[in-house]
Amino acid sequence: MRILTQGAIAAGLLALTACGGASTPAENAAENIEAVTENQADYLEDVAGNTSNEVVADSLENQADAIRDAGENRADAVEANAMPPADTNGM
Repeated sequence: MRILTQGAIAAGLLALTACGGASTPAENAAENIEAVTENQADYLEDVAGNTSNEVVADSLENQADAIRDAGENRADAVEANAMPPADTNGM
């Protein structure tokens, strides 16, 4: 839950700061995606640093790397207009 809260806050702040630029909506969305996933990955790395179990720490760091990679890939796809619209009806 905390990850989602941090992500939502970051996305909101980035949306406010991005309003004045000459960026396209796709670029703004891509920046927001990267910022949110970066915050989530940073949080997981912080948790990994605070655990005493090395296996858990390694797993959390791997998850953080995967989140960063997924965020970069999704942001690239949004900028390239290759990302299909989100499925909002749950089907």
